[in-house]
Amino acid sequence: MMRTIAVSVLLLIAVIWNPALAEPDSANGQQLFVGACSVCHSLEPNKNFTGPSLSGLWGRKAGSLASFPRYSPAIKWAELVWDDQTLDKWIANPKAMIPETRMIFPGLPSVQARADLIAFLKKATQPGKQSAQTMQGMMGMGAGIPNLKSVAPGSQVKEIRYCGDTYTITTADGHTIQFWERNLRFKTDMSDEGPPKGSPALVGAGMVGDRASIIFAAPEEFGQFIKRQC
Repeated sequence: MMRTIAVSVLLLIAVIWNPALAEPDSANGQQLFVGACSVCHSLEPNKNFTGPSLSGLWGRKAGSLASFPRYSPAIKWAELVWDDQTLDKWIANPKAMIPETRMIFPGLPSVQARADLIAFLKKATQPGKQSAQTMQGMMGMGAGIPNLKSVAPGSQVKEIRYCGDTYTITTADGHTIQFWERNLRFKTDMSDEGPPKGSPALVGAGMVGDRASIIFAAPEEFGQFIKRQC
């Protein structure tokens, strides 16, 4: 009996102190957006960065923004509509919700933090708001470039296609990778550690994995590899 009472008291305390029950703070949510979301997402209609614009998000089917071409198939097939509940689950852990998503955000475990962020987004993403970005993402710098004379097939570039605002890279292992045009840099390395002629190397950059550089053996190769094709 005493054990049952003790457990009940602990559960009551947990409910009383559960931060999810606190009134959502949209001002704190704005700060969370600036720190965690604004690098990849705009609040302006059809202004896409690494990820799609969040303008008009409420009631929108996931993967349906026509101006954004880089949705993963998993998002397109998810058959979910963004609202308070789906966003809360998504922000908590994107890959737990949709394992094959390309979303690189690891998740926000705090119930209160998610409530604050959703409160801000619910206002800021309303059509016609056109909320200004309060912080611009900085391009990450790689920790260093390895010897590119011999790289794995997944880093050997075979084809580069450009369409709209997106580069699609095909590597020697048959995979394709897409990058927003401002997240992909083209460089040359004619040193002894540069790539062989005709075999550019794909080198990751930045802290979140959505930026990269393609290193060519010579500038003349830019036109040989980059094709405008949709």
